[in-house]
Amino acid sequence: MRNYVALFRGINVMGSNSLPMKELAALLQREGLSDVRTYIQSGNALFRSAAGSAHLLASRIGRAVYEAKGFHPKVVVLNVRELERAASNNPFPKAEDQPQTLHLFFLSEVPFRADLISLGRLRSDREAFALKGKVFYLHTPDGFAVSKVCAQVERHVHVDATARNWNTVTKLLEMANAVE
Repeated sequence: MRNYVALFRGINVMGSNSLPMKELAALLQREGLSDVRTYIQSGNALFRSAAGSAHLLASRIGRAVYEAKGFHPKVVVLNVRELERAASNNPFPKAEDQPQTLHLFFLSEVPFRADLISLGRLRSDREAFALKGKVFYLHTPDGFAVSKVCAQVERHVHVDATARNWNTVTKLLEMANAVE
């Protein structure tokens, strides 16, 4: 059995795609996943599974949500080692002191056509970003909500993505390592 983290995009946002975490946990358990735990309403679930790859698990979970709730969320599934690697590869360690300014976009796959030059034209003078494998790191000292880069990441990396702030990443790691 391996430990996994499922990161959902676009659920429980402004009243649309409602999926309470209690229902999500029950749905994942019905799918045969074990030790299911959730964290905050934005869609973070930890679980254990012996079956399949992360990509197959993401497809299976998305399909199960569609069958139960009528919408198909984008889901990125990582094993815990991938989440640990994403955190340890953070190119902006000074930003960890202000965790609300540091965001990791977890990508559905490694982008092969990422247009980082165009993204660079959108960034403010104080913003910084880096793409490392399946993770896009964004430091937004002036705020995530006002960042033009944050709104355009998927469009310019050409793969699905879901973002988590540093607090959420470290909390998910803490929760994952508590069961290992």
